[in-house]
Amino acid sequence: MGKKRKVPGLNSSSTADISFILLIFFLITTSMDTDQGLARTLPRPPEDENQNKEIKVKERNILNIRINKDNYIMIATLTNEDYIHSVAEITERAKEFITNVNNDPNLPEVAEKEFDLLGKVRVTPNHVISVQTDRGTSYGVYFQVQDALVKAYNELRNELAKDKFNCTYEQASEKQRAAIRKAIPQKISEAEPKRYGKAI
Repeated sequence: MGKKRKVPGLNSSSTADISFILLIFFLITTSMDTDQGLARTLPRPPEDENQNKEIKVKERNILNIRINKDNYIMIATLTNEDYIHSVAEITERAKEFITNVNNDPNLPEVAEKEFDLLGKVRVTPNHVISVQTDRGTSYGVYFQVQDALVKAYNELRNELAKDKFNCTYEQASEKQRAAIRKAIPQKISEAEPKRYGKAI
């Protein structure tokens, strides 16, 4: 009988290099889903020379929504503060604030402005909804509040589309939707999370 042949061992010295190259390849070629999350647009940087200059918003134009560590939600306007008992209530309160139908001096300043395709529309151009959370606030409650606010804007845009174009916001053309968004912009400010006590 002849000698048994030895099977040569596998040369694994370049395995790490090949793995690294494959990892880079998949990172470069894989597309990430960017449709999830909350759509927010950062404000433009100030154009004047003083970069630290803050834009002061009148208190009547701000609707404060605060969520504490126990997930209690409070809504505060210039003269009123209450705890919210349901998410649906946030939508209704936000709509009342954004529209200020009765021109309440404690709610946002009202102005009549001219918009392309819409004509004159009564708006509150300076309104801002500020959402502030505690570091212990649950994500579930936070997203419910955000959804309720987005729903308020969607319902108001839908009402304007029906009034001006006799159709829903979704049925309107892209130019019509753009005009409606310009008249009713989504103004939600997300303040840095803070640590509150037992109540806000």
